[in-house]
Amino acid sequence: MASNVERQLVVFDFDWSMADQDTDRWIFEVLAPDIRRKMKTLKDDIQWTDLIAQSLEELHGRGATREQIEHTLKIMPFHPAMVRGVTKLKEASNPTTTFFCLSNANSVFISTILESKGLQNLFEEIVTNPAHFEPSGLLKLRRRVDPAGPQHTCQVGCSPNMCKGEELEAFLKRHQPGFDRIIYVGDGTNDFCPVLRLRSQDMVLCRRFRGLERRIAKEGEVEGLKCQVKYWAGAWEVEEIFGNL
Repeated sequence: MASNVERQLVVFDFDWSMADQDTDRWIFEVLAPDIRRKMKTLKDDIQWTDLIAQSLEELHGRGATREQIEHTLKIMPFHPAMVRGVTKLKEASNPTTTFFCLSNANSVFISTILESKGLQNLFEEIVTNPAHFEPSGLLKLRRRVDPAGPQHTCQVGCSPNMCKGEELEAFLKRHQPGFDRIIYVGDGTNDFCPVLRLRSQDMVLCRRFRGLERRIAKEGEVEGLKCQVKYWAGAWEVEEIFGNL
């Protein structure tokens, strides 16, 4: 661990990183499994965020309510150890810790779950796909990067709706002076790009048996990965690592 760290940044992906499920899939698995099955067949043909938006419209057309969606999010698996771990780290005064959420989910899913866990004030910023409930109860979702506007320039393989590496760089520019240490908690293939931006004193907490672990093993050395890598499988291990910071 780096010594004399006074300011540190903890960056969290959300699905399968902070939460113990994938919000996009969970909603339909609970409320409309046949739509979830259809998503599996369409995922290679339709951009993922667009597919979720389309599926939410279909769900709304069947009469699903805002209350049903919010209840489904509140009961999604979320480990108490993760709540404990981030809460204790946030409260600690040395070093001071800033939390940043960087997720391909959406603003409604994330904010609803965080509020249900008492974590609504955890993050300095949440960068994700924008969403809102319309008066009819439809959950309207759109990509963070508008397909009709300028596109990101990622060469590492981020989704069209967002380059997490560019978003991390932009956050760091907005929050000067720099952080002595950055800790990135992620699991998916799209977390590889921001992890490549980390320095030798930084660390990635990579969830086992998922896409990020495979990309680090296959491409990390070739792409010049500099940061320390720690692996974890359960939220209690993240709590343990945070406790040692």
